[in-house]
Amino acid sequence: MNFALSDEQEAIRRMVRDFAESEIAPHVMEWDEAQVFPREAIRKLGALGMMGVLVPEEYGGAGLSYVDYIHVIEELSRVDGSVGISVAAHNSLATNHLWMFGSEEQRRKWVTPLAQGKLLGAWGLTESEAGSDSAGTKTTAVLDGDSWVLNGSKNFITLGSAGDVAVLMAVTDKSSAKHGISAFVVDLHQKGIHAGKKENKLGLRASDTATLVMEDCRIPAENLIGQQGQGFIQAMKVLDGGRISIAALGLGMAQGAFECALRYSQQRRQFGKAISEFQSIQNYLADMATEIDAARLLTHRAGWLKDQGRLTTKESSMAKLFSSEVAVRVANLAVQIHGGYGFTKDFPAEKFYRDVKLCTIGEGTSEIQRMVIARELLRPGR
Repeated sequence: MNFALSDEQEAIRRMVRDFAESEIAPHVMEWDEAQVFPREAIRKLGALGMMGVLVPEEYGGAGLSYVDYIHVIEELSRVDGSVGISVAAHNSLATNHLWMFGSEEQRRKWVTPLAQGKLLGAWGLTESEAGSDSAGTKTTAVLDGDSWVLNGSKNFITLGSAGDVAVLMAVTDKSSAKHGISAFVVDLHQKGIHAGKKENKLGLRASDTATLVMEDCRIPAENLIGQQGQGFIQAMKVLDGGRISIAALGLGMAQGAFECALRYSQQRRQFGKAISEFQSIQNYLADMATEIDAARLLTHRAGWLKDQGRLTTKESSMAKLFSSEVAVRVANLAVQIHGGYGFTKDFPAEKFYRDVKLCTIGEGTSEIQRMVIARELLRPGR
């Protein structure tokens, strides 16, 4: 694994950073306070190729690597995690699921406009009674002639009300448990499906999170993705990449929190000198920087393995677990370094503090990540 960035990789990273600083940073608190989804910024990212990072150019994407993708999500999240998670969910969940398991016809019909940013994609596995127990899906899909009829709901769906298309998991054979779950692509503008409650969240408030409700939602039979009964297995493979996304999201927000704390410590003066000269503050900064670098290494290892075509279940979970919990610790220390000002909206530390917690919950809680890691460690023949 080569830690040095190529000239092309550095140019991509710099392009995304410049975009985030110029197009996103001036509006972060405005979007957060109003809970406004930054549709125009997302459209511009689509024009830059960042809504199809992992999709080959022949299908309308940027054709970049997972390591490149990590840089994209990190740089966006360093400025605003709401934009970071929106781009991540679109790329690594909805678009990637269709790219990995869709037919050639589905790729041409859906993946290309998704990769070009002409459509926004959501992905639905979680339900009110199927969170960590994702195999407990209750949404059903019944074959009726040349159509599937979907009924049920999905919770906490990123781009649920802002999206145009969704990949949804539904039960097609109740007797087969998780092997009776199938995946479908659904046009979110069609009859029979609508966005329900839009969540009023603690953090990441400019990202769109809503419930999706299906009531006799009739879709063409060809909207089944892959084989019937393979949806849950597909979803678990998609999440191997999705967890790298969340690791990058946490990494970016941790970096942003660290940088604002570092700047503040050099500017804030107490007892006649900058607080960065006090050993306790220096210890905080050293711990923050060290843990961020460790999280970055784990995340890049998982991305590098993905680029080699290797199975990354354990490595993705390790990166996601460590990076998300580091982000929480770093954001906490960033507020502490700011003191009373860290508790106000005049400085960015409080927003990072609110935003990072989602990383320990979304796409598998920290508890689930530990279960996955332990299962892989104890797997026979490992």
